[in-house]
Amino acid sequence: MALKDPDSSKALEPRSKTNRPRAIRRLVIWYRRNAAVTSLVDSATSSATAAGNVAGTVVSSAGSVAGNVAGTVVSSAGSVMTNAGSMAGSVLQPLVFDPLRRLQGGGIGNEDLDIQDRDRLWVAVDGMGGDYAPGPILEGCLQAVQRLPLRIKFVGESEKVLEAAHAMGLEELLEETISNGYLELIASGPSVGMDEEATVVRRKKDASVNVAMDLVKKGEALAVYSAGNSGALMASAIFRLGRLKGIDRPAIGALFPTKDPGQPVLVLDVGANMDCKPQYLHQFALLGNIYSRDVLQIAKPRIGLLNIGEEACKGNELSLQTYELLNKEGRFHFAGNCEGRDVLSGEFDVVVCDGFTGNVLLKFLESVGSVLLDVLRAELPRGRRGKVGSAFLRSNLKRIKKRLDHAEHGGALLLGVNGICVIGHGSSKALSVVSALRLAHSAASHGVMDDLAQLEKASSITV
Repeated sequence: MALKDPDSSKALEPRSKTNRPRAIRRLVIWYRRNAAVTSLVDSATSSATAAGNVAGTVVSSAGSVAGNVAGTVVSSAGSVMTNAGSMAGSVLQPLVFDPLRRLQGGGIGNEDLDIQDRDRLWVAVDGMGGDYAPGPILEGCLQAVQRLPLRIKFVGESEKVLEAAHAMGLEELLEETISNGYLELIASGPSVGMDEEATVVRRKKDASVNVAMDLVKKGEALAVYSAGNSGALMASAIFRLGRLKGIDRPAIGALFPTKDPGQPVLVLDVGANMDCKPQYLHQFALLGNIYSRDVLQIAKPRIGLLNIGEEACKGNELSLQTYELLNKEGRFHFAGNCEGRDVLSGEFDVVVCDGFTGNVLLKFLESVGSVLLDVLRAELPRGRRGKVGSAFLRSNLKRIKKRLDHAEHGGALLLGVNGICVIGHGSSKALSVVSALRLAHSAASHGVMDDLAQLEKASSITV
């Protein structure tokens, strides 16, 4: 028996209703009964577009992919969409492309497409460094060899590493990775604690950080990564690898996101040297210039000096004397003073400062992503309308947070020592480890050490 449509005299086929997916049928009925949703959808779509623009060009490319997929799904709905018209189309498209957000950009999950064994580089990992080591560090390494052209020498206390692998259910994957030749376990002695003095590396000669550093010194690995005691890592690097010629103090350089998602800014020093002299900051600028040019592929990096004003006469004595040094230097392009609001503007490629100021800046940035998301979440309207609006914005807000999340950037470079060293956050887990190892691979594969080795007397200009 044919059913009568209450809004039309035309009879509908009985199987038309049964072919409707239940979720879509409910949406159509709900939107028919709630005319006010039309305006809400328009405003939510505009908000989603604005958030997408903030997220960067990555969103636009994914939007086209998602739109095509959504169009296919909508068209397959058949007669369900006949009466719903364009309103249902505009509503269903964002709901459909939410699961496809993983297709956007060059995220961590997109590296493992076609990795040739001949392209894999050896990296030494301090498996005992970090607040949660060795389990999450091992998990990150196992993920990294699947996604990046790497081979890993994992250094740690054997019993603790195997116990952690068993507790986290990584035994089978660990054995498979070792048998494939992508990971090698190297035994070490008692590790350096996060609360110990940096000089303890002289006594604990077989600590994991020292063993990992020796692998780089012997040429058995091209880079070293540790999320452990940063002071101990720096001391071990200086004692075992040595400083580059002309560099008095190594600096920790961190990559900060900017308005352009494809162009980060290198900030150094962010914690290695609390008190600096003008010649130290001059050397930091030389190191940052070479790294930015070789690894970030910027033909002429713009160097900035972090200061309280753009004018050359602004700042304390350290800033004034450093400005004179940088302004006279002909080996790089000094773009002038950089105010705090300009660090993330994209107007500078390298920003130099003392370690105290840089570390405060780094820790502040780490909190921005989570705070921003919490504020926006609190400001969204509640109730039925709030839930609909949140459905449109949730994915965009998550991508914004992802761009500001320190775990996505993973680690910082220790520049100025005779080897590639990446320092991870003490609270690093698997995602941070993968990101840091990507950074180590990038530095190792671009031959940055060859150019750094040519840096002879960076401190020849004195004040």
